[in-house]
Amino acid sequence: MAKVMIIYYSRSGNTKKMAEFISEGMKKEEAIDVEVKSVQECRVEELLGADGIVIGSPTYYGSMASEVKKLLDDSIKLHGKLDGKIGGAFSSSGSIGGGNETTIMDILKALLIHGMIVQGTPKGDHYGPVSIGKPDERSKRLCTEYGRRIAKLVLTTRREL
Repeated sequence: MAKVMIIYYSRSGNTKKMAEFISEGMKKEEAIDVEVKSVQECRVEELLGADGIVIGSPTYYGSMASEVKKLLDDSIKLHGKLDGKIGGAFSSSGSIGGGNETTIMDILKALLIHGMIVQGTPKGDHYGPVSIGKPDERSKRLCTEYGRRIAKLVLTTRREL
């Protein structure tokens, strides 16, 4: 069974809710084991056991929370060992120009440096789902669809290996 980790940092609960919506979308696919956990609960070594890794962060000053950055900084000891895994990112912010895309791109750059495969979306939020404040129905729909798309890619990639 394929395993996907959804790792998030959330102070207000908005990013956590997005992680749960992404998980719901993944669970629509069979043969996917989804683990949702806060970044504070995640040990960097756990990333090795996942076929897919999706990371979410609120936007602070146009980038990810320091807790998420620390996990990615610590992941340097895994350099080369995450190659070929599926990755993704999502973000929440307080306003429409709050920096969601720059936050997502910062996370994705780290995943790409690890050699991970990143799932984009041709409709909606192209780089990964975003929420302005509390996730609304639009955010829920995009998170659920993103989770489904990533789960399908994880399953396809595992079959080809």
